[in-house]
Amino acid sequence: MDKLKPVSNWFNRIMQTSSLSDKRSFAIDIFRALTMLLMIFVNDLWTLRDVPEWLGHVPAKVDGMGLADVVFPAFLFIVGLSIPFAIKNRWKRGEADQGILLHILSRSFALLVMGLCHVNLESYNRELALLPKPVWQILATIAFFLIWLDYPKDATKRKQYTGQVLGWILLLGLVLVYQGGTADNPTWMRFYWWGILGLIGWAYLICSLVFVAFKGNLSAMWAFFAGFMLFGIFSKLGWLEPLKVIKPYIWLIDDGATPALSMAGIIVALYYQPFLGSGKFGRFWMRMGLLAAACLAFGWVSRPLWGIHKIGSSPSWVTICIGISILFFCFLIWLVELKGKKEWFKLIKPAGTSTLTCYLLPYIHYGLLSITGLALPLVWRTGALGIFKSLAYALIIILITGLLERGRIRLKI
Repeated sequence: MDKLKPVSNWFNRIMQTSSLSDKRSFAIDIFRALTMLLMIFVNDLWTLRDVPEWLGHVPAKVDGMGLADVVFPAFLFIVGLSIPFAIKNRWKRGEADQGILLHILSRSFALLVMGLCHVNLESYNRELALLPKPVWQILATIAFFLIWLDYPKDATKRKQYTGQVLGWILLLGLVLVYQGGTADNPTWMRFYWWGILGLIGWAYLICSLVFVAFKGNLSAMWAFFAGFMLFGIFSKLGWLEPLKVIKPYIWLIDDGATPALSMAGIIVALYYQPFLGSGKFGRFWMRMGLLAAACLAFGWVSRPLWGIHKIGSSPSWVTICIGISILFFCFLIWLVELKGKKEWFKLIKPAGTSTLTCYLLPYIHYGLLSITGLALPLVWRTGALGIFKSLAYALIIILITGLLERGRIRLKI
C-alpha cells in the first residue's frame, strides 16, 4: 500500500482545485480599464488623418503588428485572468455547478447576440433598409441596455421584466427590418464573423466550461492551452485541410487563437493567486519572466512560417501578444499591488468596472454624429492634434461611463 502513496498523492495534486486568494486584484481591474481606454482610442482612429501607421491595425497579409493589433488580444487575456477569481468566488459561496454553468451560458449568449448585431452593421444597406443605419445602430444599443441593464436591487421585478421585454421586442423588431447586401443581392442578417464581442463571448464560454469541468486544475489548463495552440499551428501548416468541409459547422473558433489567449490568462491567474496578498512575488516573477520570454521567443522564431498577423490569427501573433500581456500585467502588479499606486488610475476606474457599458457608448455617439452631420474641424482630426483628440475622446467616454455608473445605469451580464 505504501508504494501506492506517491501515485495517490500525484493524482490528488492533479485533481485538486487551485488555492485562490480571497483578496481582490486591483491590478486586473486597472489592466482592464487601461485596455478599454486603448480600445476606444484605436477604434476612434478612423476619424483621423495623417497619424502614424503603427497606431492602427496592420493590413491583412502584411507581416507585422501595430498598437491596435495588441489591444484586443490583451482584453482576451484579461477575460482569462478574471475567470478563476469569478468562478472560485461562486464556489466559495456554495453555488452549484449547474448555476455557474447557467451563468456562463447566459453571459456568452448576450455577447454573441451583441457581436452578431455589430457584425451585420458592416453590411447594412442604407438604400434598401427601412431605417437609416445610424438609427438602427442607436436603437440596437438602447435595446442592449434595456435587456442587460444592471437593474437596482430596489427595483420591482415588474419594472425589470417590463424593461427587458421592451428591449427584446425592440431588438427583434430591428432584426426583422434589417436589410443588408446589395440591390442585386439583398440579404438578411448573416454570420459573417462574430465581431469583437462575439469572439470574447466564445473565448469566455470555452475557457469557463473547461475551468469548471476540471475544477481549475493547472495541469489541465496547460493541456488545453497546448491543444488550442496546436490546433492553430496545424491549421496554418495546412494539416487540417481534410477537415475544412466541416469548418462551417464544427470548428474551434478563430483556429484556436481566441481561446488560447484567454486560457493563457487563466494560467497566469492560477500562478498569481497564491501570491496575491502575500507581498512576496519572487517565484512568481521568475515564472512569469520565463513564460513571457518563451512566448516572445516562439513568436519570433516561428515568424517565417506564417508571419505575424492579427487578421488570420497566426500563432506568432498569439504568443507575442501573450508575452506582452504577461509583462504588462506583472508591471501593474508591481505598481498597484506592491507600490500601492492604484489611486493613479482612479479617473479611468469605470472602464474597468463597467467595461461593457464603456464599450457600447461610442455606438450611440457615432450614430448621433452620423445623423446630425457634426464633425470637428479637420485640423483637430489631423496628426498630433488628432491623436490628442482621440485620447481625450476615450477619456470622455470613460467619464460618462462613471456618471452613468453612479446613476446605476450600467450593463451587467
